[in-house]
Amino acid sequence: MTSPGNACTLLARKARQLPRDILLIAATFAVVLITPGADAATHGPASLKSAGNAGQRIAHADAEPQNWLSTGRTYSEAHDSPLTTIDTQNVSRLGLAWSFDLDTHRGQESTPLAVDGVLYTTSAWSKVQAFDAASGTLLWHFDPKVPGATAVKACCDVVNRGAAFWDGKIYIGTLDGRLIALNAKTGKPLWSVNTVDRTKGYTITGAPRVVRGNVLIGNGGAEQGVRGYITAYDASTGRLKWRFYTVPGEPGKMDNAASDKILAQLAERTWDGNWWSSSGGGGGGTVWDSMSYDPELDLLYIGVGNSAYWNRKYRSANRGDNLFVASIVALRPSTGEYVWHYQQTPGDQWDFTSTQNMILADLTIDGRLRKVLLQAPKNGIFYILDRATGEFLSGTPFVKINWMSGFDSQHRPIMNPKSDYGSTGEVWIGTPSQSGSHSWQPMAMNTQTGLAYIPVQDNVSIFLSDPEFKPKPLGVNVGIVTDPVKLPLTPDVLAAIKFQPTSYLLAWNPITKTEAWRAATPSVVNGGVLTTAGGLVFQGTIDGDLIAYDAVNGAKLWSFNCGSAILAAPISFAVNGRQYISLVVGWGGIYSMLGGPPAWGKTGPRTNTSRVLTFTLDGKAALPAPPEDSTPRRTAVPPAQFADVSTITMGQTAYHRTCLVCHGIATISAGGAPDLRHSATLVDGSLWRSIVADGALVNNGMVGFRENFSLREIDAIRAYVIEQARLEAGESPTVH
Repeated sequence: MTSPGNACTLLARKARQLPRDILLIAATFAVVLITPGADAATHGPASLKSAGNAGQRIAHADAEPQNWLSTGRTYSEAHDSPLTTIDTQNVSRLGLAWSFDLDTHRGQESTPLAVDGVLYTTSAWSKVQAFDAASGTLLWHFDPKVPGATAVKACCDVVNRGAAFWDGKIYIGTLDGRLIALNAKTGKPLWSVNTVDRTKGYTITGAPRVVRGNVLIGNGGAEQGVRGYITAYDASTGRLKWRFYTVPGEPGKMDNAASDKILAQLAERTWDGNWWSSSGGGGGGTVWDSMSYDPELDLLYIGVGNSAYWNRKYRSANRGDNLFVASIVALRPSTGEYVWHYQQTPGDQWDFTSTQNMILADLTIDGRLRKVLLQAPKNGIFYILDRATGEFLSGTPFVKINWMSGFDSQHRPIMNPKSDYGSTGEVWIGTPSQSGSHSWQPMAMNTQTGLAYIPVQDNVSIFLSDPEFKPKPLGVNVGIVTDPVKLPLTPDVLAAIKFQPTSYLLAWNPITKTEAWRAATPSVVNGGVLTTAGGLVFQGTIDGDLIAYDAVNGAKLWSFNCGSAILAAPISFAVNGRQYISLVVGWGGIYSMLGGPPAWGKTGPRTNTSRVLTFTLDGKAALPAPPEDSTPRRTAVPPAQFADVSTITMGQTAYHRTCLVCHGIATISAGGAPDLRHSATLVDGSLWRSIVADGALVNNGMVGFRENFSLREIDAIRAYVIEQARLEAGESPTVH
């Protein structure tokens, strides 16, 4: 347990280690902890825990530092813990306290909550678990029983990123679009509302937030032809309070929503064509993840996703900014009233979402203390905005980018004309890629160092407008060429195909707009970030290593192999004065689907054991033995090819139009879904049809695709997969 005096000594010792520019940041960083002993309390002040003060608990989260009350701990979403017991001097003693094997082995992306000695986690298929946080005893489990067919609507696996807590309730958004309130003590449902039109491609994967008695939830599905929005529901009853659409609907038609006025006045004129219809993509702009809230300004900030379709040629006749896609929008949380916006990527054509977490801080900029919003979205720019007004203060590339060259006098990006592939009809090699320089994995900001810690991805994408594009009823629709055989094999394209993506943890100085340090790993993508007042930064890798770094200089201080890939962000909490680090472990998400060999493990597609793991000083628990690997591996020669070259080519085109999103580019799965080259169904055409055409495995998430493809095309897909299996086995390609 850290006394106030010991805490001051620790901070003083660390201050002597800090470079001068970092000290200047820390001196102006306005989140100052004045609570006595960050680890001292087991429970927060009683006045903040009564039902009438439920909202004050998150607004004053630093008054109970032992808890992690919201997905980013506080409304500022900094993923920064004030706990100090685990520090740079003793982190080497960190050991496993307990583990729990989850009952689902799909992707795990949840940030846990820790409330008064209970740890709440969510897992794939929108399940919820509650544990005794110190012992790991399962207290209750809730399964919303999401229909397996919903999986086809999920662009990036059946993941869930967390729950919300408010006034004795846990709130969860489900993949099939429900918002459910649970009793936090028992897990029993209290109310449930459907938040989406289930005839369309909506999903929910993000964590709800609760502000001023309203539960806020968005949705995903931009690649599935939907129109984005965020909705507020009464936290006690589930009654709809307001809704804000992020893109306009059909011209001349009102939604009777909080967004009606601003969409008509400002946004509608930035669109063209029939974007609102299914043939136009629906507009996109889904609010699928990030939100932040400033209680003093009473402003809610939402991050808006990409356009639908990606290719502006097919959604907005090749012109327009398409507000409010790829934007940050500030709203009044009680009414949904629009206050301001800043669009980061006008007319987005590269899946450059602005849904990455936004951190609220007070920084001295140009000699003036400013209330700012910080974000490092997919487009590779680190933005600092005045969060009261939306004023652009700075935008600095934190990775190599080529889609823009700077900002004009109106703080709009100066676009590279060649990046407008929809208009040019030429190949565009984009940096960053559509995966982004920073995806959904949360970045963190340390109160003491003033540095932001960003999980960076270094990658490229090939964009080429598809002249034959027509939307399919099932699966993703983006309007670009997805079949590699249709790409012109120029030197630039070949170099992009061979490019090996990498990732690293970047410590970024927002005042000097420069890199402080970086820690590289051999992985193509890594997990979300936690930082603590003990001078530490924690991040997991897809190789399964949870690593602790020195927050000042990036020195690696400790690591633990968790037995499976880590994408989610850890949290820290305390029970009876003892500090813990917890996280949800499990391989999945978009890299496990599209990743192919770069996202493989050392011997092939990654296997997965999904777990909740909790660490503490001198923890003595051991990981359970991994289950026997059930990944199919070919033990005999692949089936003989039954088709000619033209049929195989037809199958390749059809496969890359829809199937690659789950089963991998060129049929090479990275473990998120079965590798079809090893499937027993390849030898039996009728069995193949029963699954791919008729949906015999719909309960496992594999729907039938008769709506997308003729039986001839479905048979051709089988021929293409057989061909890929034969090539993998070293056989000669089909030439007859």
